[in-house]
Amino acid sequence: MKNSFRCLLLVVCCLVLSILSCTNETINNSQEKNKSQTSTQIKVPSFNEDSAYTYVAKQVAFGPRVPNSKGHGECALYLENTLKRFTSHVIVQQAELTAFDTKKLKSKNIIASFNADSKNRIVLFGHWDTRPFADQDNKDKEIPIEGANDGGSEVGVLLEVARNLAITKPSIGVDIILFDAEDYGQPEDSKFPPMQDSYCLGSQYWAAHKHDPKYFAKYGILLDMVGAKNAQFTMEGGSVEYAGDVVKKVWNTAAQAGYSDYFIFNQTRAITDDHYYVNQLAQIPTIDIIEYNPQTPSNFSATWHTHKDNMDAIDKNTLKAVGQTLLEVIYKEK
Repeated sequence: MKNSFRCLLLVVCCLVLSILSCTNETINNSQEKNKSQTSTQIKVPSFNEDSAYTYVAKQVAFGPRVPNSKGHGECALYLENTLKRFTSHVIVQQAELTAFDTKKLKSKNIIASFNADSKNRIVLFGHWDTRPFADQDNKDKEIPIEGANDGGSEVGVLLEVARNLAITKPSIGVDIILFDAEDYGQPEDSKFPPMQDSYCLGSQYWAAHKHDPKYFAKYGILLDMVGAKNAQFTMEGGSVEYAGDVVKKVWNTAAQAGYSDYFIFNQTRAITDDHYYVNQLAQIPTIDIIEYNPQTPSNFSATWHTHKDNMDAIDKNTLKAVGQTLLEVIYKEK
């Protein structure tokens, strides 16, 4: 009897040990699977600054991209076709906008969507047009500028981001919107009657007439003049007011990625840029990554609205700092 009891006890013990072993194996497998999924979710592509630089150069090769000009029309087609290589979801929003000088500008906002079915979305903005005159230069003021930094750099970064989004699908939805007619603003010495809100005509139009009436993103990031050598990006006051949490997210991400020399934890004055109208009219909390230069009267880039805004003004390291920071934000977003 004792031997039978001992045998029964031994069988029960073996069964218990077997169950515990299977359970632990299941838990371990589940944990490894979760670790693998987490690792996959936060794997961030590497931003190619050479590619971004080439995208800037291709825009500049069209010449000034002033609305109604030949270069403007050719560049619009190039941007549309380039984005269509990366996604089938591309929209060109056309509108006739009235400038401060009464000219009717044939504008095109170019919109590309990635992971289009996702309701969890963020949006990236930049303007692609260029200044129709060099009002901050000492000569040739009436001649349009090339706009390598002011117009070209932000689009170059966003096209390289788009290329990465096509290769590695993000867990969230991402929209890229290239605004037109941002830089056709009234100069200070204009002989025309003052016009309020003369800048950022394309973003004003989109914010009031979104390509999808129900469109919304949980936040937006605007790029403007993001290609100059040793550029620094401070925490612009309007961005802090409308989307302070997003500012902190982006600047902290930049610091973690090793770009604290570019992204400075210092709040500076609010400016009127495309993000102002996105915040005001579209009510999407949006920040502005824009160069702040304390050494210039405007506090903008030293080449701002001058003929020195050419390819010599573009630095690949700055493009890398901004572009890699954007990719880090996108691929770590939940």
